[in-house]
Amino acid sequence: MSDPYETTEAHLDRLLGRALNSFDLPDRLVERLGTALAHSSSLYTTHHSPATGIWRKTHRHTYLLADGGSVSLWELTYLLEGDRRVRHEVFASKAETCLAVSRLFGEASAGAAPDPVLLPGDEEPANDMAGLSELFADPAPARRHREYAVEQSADHARRVLRRAENGDRPGEPVAALLRSAYAHQITQAFGGRQPLSDGRDAGFSLYEHAFVLVDGTEVSLWEVEHTATPDGRHMCEVYESEAAAREAMELRARVR
Repeated sequence: MSDPYETTEAHLDRLLGRALNSFDLPDRLVERLGTALAHSSSLYTTHHSPATGIWRKTHRHTYLLADGGSVSLWELTYLLEGDRRVRHEVFASKAETCLAVSRLFGEASAGAAPDPVLLPGDEEPANDMAGLSELFADPAPARRHREYAVEQSADHARRVLRRAENGDRPGEPVAALLRSAYAHQITQAFGGRQPLSDGRDAGFSLYEHAFVLVDGTEVSLWEVEHTATPDGRHMCEVYESEAAAREAMELRARVR
């Protein structure tokens, strides 16, 4: 999971720093990215071949800029056959990402039906930052890719609920349900800073903790971490839905 205290500037520096080809990005694009105020990262595809050891993931990193515009970068993370070194490349468009997959894995890999580089029908929106331009808006339902880890998931759920400080956090029925969790995945849905009404800046992060129960049911907890407290103290809140979590972030940004 990403560092909840990581600023958008630090996130961008880390992304460009690990990319083998960051020098290929247009100078004007990099200059615009230097004004980024907030960011959101999402996993778009993942592929793993146990037989060859080859795997790859495609992430989309979207940035809200100071001028109200937006920029998306596409990150390809991969491991080649017979090589244990994880590589990262970053691109300014989906088309360039597709070409990179074709170059690295062959034309068939780039277009194979079960493993497209990006989700079929996921067209580039007119405004690349539709979600972050309204920082805390409840987004439209989206397809999420799951890579669950079979770990001490019930204990993880207990710890998430225990650190929640909001009075309307999930109660005992949800806690009892999650005692049967055997796998989970943590995904950052939002990260950035927001000016408060008193002139201070506060950091906000939103995480989805997705769990699989023994009966196959999927249950998610939505965790908001922020510093929109009177003394700037870090605070954790947990909700049962993404909509409730984003509404809470909006409220914290307005009233504190």
